[in-house]
Order: sequence, then structure tokens, then C-alpha cells
Amino acid sequence: MTITIVKICGITTLDDALMAAQAGADMLGLNFFKKSARYIEPAAARELATALRAELGAATPLLVGVFVNELVSRISLTMEQVGLNFAQLSGDESFEMLRELRGIGFKAIRPRTAAEALDDTGYYGQFALTDPRIPSILLDAFKVGQYGGTGQQAAEDIAKAVKDATPRLMLAGGLTPDNVAERVKLVQPWGVDVASGVEGDQPGRKDSTKVRDFVQAARAEA
Repeated sequence: MTITIVKICGITTLDDALMAAQAGADMLGLNFFKKSARYIEPAAARELATALRAELGAATPLLVGVFVNELVSRISLTMEQVGLNFAQLSGDESFEMLRELRGIGFKAIRPRTAAEALDDTGYYGQFALTDPRIPSILLDAFKVGQYGGTGQQAAEDIAKAVKDATPRLMLAGGLTPDNVAERVKLVQPWGVDVASGVEGDQPGRKDSTKVRDFVQAARAEA
């Protein structure tokens, strides 16, 4: 059985990045949306990425920059400055932006219904990445005025609709060490994404026990 890919998002410190990598995370998300509680300055992200690669070398997880309604030019500049592998577009971006990013970006969607989910998947799927290391679509839960990080789960029918319509679904939204195994069994996504579900009281700081338990639970069906 295929092993579920795990992305730990909202990393803000080197210690947390190292801990998540050692726990088995395949990807680490760095959030460049200034309104996010998990925002990291590009300069700090560059220091983190450089130190992480110096420590882990080829074992370094893929580094994904999270952007919301940002200019392509700024995304490209930040990716180059920090040393990111891919960009996650979590706002209201068009599929033309994915085309402009030339194979280094993927889209996060927050559909309200299964029908809307299929429309979004078809729309953004025109320029979904073919690289097998990265999701073709990331699905998060819809909440008015928020671009992810809501702690809510996408409805089962929506998740299954997207899973059937895209080759590599990454499921996000409301996942925790306690529920991720059940969601993986139910939806069978290519990968899962978590931020608040592996934190304590401080946004952006990860709990090592929760991270380890999450990774193990996500792969329990493998």
C-alpha cells in the first residue's frame, strides 16, 4: 500500500523543522501570508532553510512556501531567496498564475459543495504539477474570510469528489493525531497537511509528541 505523504505546515523555527523532519515529515510549509499567526519573515525563512539543509543534507524535507494573493514576481523572488522547492497558492489565484509559475506551484482550494469542488479541480487541474513529489490539488475546509488554518474539516462528499478527480489529493483542515487515521482510511488521499492540529497553545510552535503521533497515525493504514 502507498505510504501517505505528510506535510507539517506553519513551521516557524529551526528546532521545529528538525523535529518534524526527524519524525518523518515529507514536506514542511513556511507561511508567507502576513496576516497568518504562523507568518515567517523571508529572511528568517532563509536562515531556517539554510541551517536545515546544512544539518540534514539530502534528507531535508521538501520546503513549500504558502502564499495568499501574492504577485507571481514576489512569489518567485521569495522562493529564490529562501530556497523553496514549491509554492502553495492558498488565496483567490487564477490558473494563469499556476501557468506563470512554470511548474513550481500548486493550488489549495476551499469549495463549499461537491459540485464546486469538481469545478475548481477541473479549472486548476489545467496546470496541476506532474511532479510526483507534490500534490496536484490541496483541499481545505471552507470558512468565510479565511484562507485555511480554520481547524475545520472538509465535508466527506467534497473530499471524495476531489480525490476521484485528481491524481494526488493532499487533504487539509481539522486534522489531528486522533482523527487523521480515520480520515485517511475514509478518503484515501495521496497526502495530508496539518498545522494547528500538532500545536500546543502557541500558533506556529509544534508539539513534538503530537507531530510524531500524527505522522504515525497518518501512515497506520500503510
